[in-house]
Amino acid sequence: MAGEDGRVRTLATLLALALLVGACSASGDRPPTTTPTAPSTASSTAARTNSATPTPTPTPTPAATATPPPPAPRIPPISARARKAGLVDVRTAVPDAVIDLRYATPHNFTHVRLFPTRARCLVHRSMVRGLKNAAARLRARGLVLVFWDCYRPHAVQVRMFEIVPNPNWVARPGPYATSHEAGRSVDVTLARARTGGACAHHVRRHCLLPMGTGFDDFTPRAWAFATQGLSARAAHDRAVLRRAMARGGITIYAGEWWHFDGPGSKVPRPHLHAPVY
Repeated sequence: MAGEDGRVRTLATLLALALLVGACSASGDRPPTTTPTAPSTASSTAARTNSATPTPTPTPTPAATATPPPPAPRIPPISARARKAGLVDVRTAVPDAVIDLRYATPHNFTHVRLFPTRARCLVHRSMVRGLKNAAARLRARGLVLVFWDCYRPHAVQVRMFEIVPNPNWVARPGPYATSHEAGRSVDVTLARARTGGACAHHVRRHCLLPMGTGFDDFTPRAWAFATQGLSARAAHDRAVLRRAMARGGITIYAGEWWHFDGPGSKVPRPHLHAPVY
């Protein structure tokens, strides 16, 4: 009996299981047998790349300068003696400087060429900061500095006085260097920055502004603050030049509208005896 009862119970259990399986199939509760698809190689690579490499942060674009200085020209080195004296080529401070050294030509009040033709506009390094500042202010107005005279060797000053021995016109050479002889003064005027176009007087393709007189004029109209005999435009442009230079700490000499003195220009110093190149 016990064995038969066991068989009966077993059959009943099997029957119940069969009925349960059939019910699941009919109701759709059977779990799916589909095998999951693996991600493609490309998707996996992209996922690794994205997770390994952070998204780059865009570099902010610097604000544009209103009037950027031009690129610095290629300037040959000056002589060792000039470097030792603390002189620099003015174009290292003012890349758009127009160089028109009158004493390197006969086109000056002595009518004699006093500088070698390869002469350069050299200034003491103490003037660099002020000239940069002045040139930047003028550049914003569409103007450039034109340099007529810069460092002047003592031997040239002596020669000037020999040709024109008048202390009202030429400073008498002395035992010490000041002003141009120390490289701490410049003679400058203004020109329009743009080249070409109609113009009465050109220099290096730039148009010189009419300032009332030319260089080394010995009439009262050459005084820095003169008004008589000047046009309103010339008086205005002289004032523009004075203000720009003054903002750089370079002051006007009242006797000549083109002559400006840098810091310490009046302090007597030993003569430099350096060439102008």
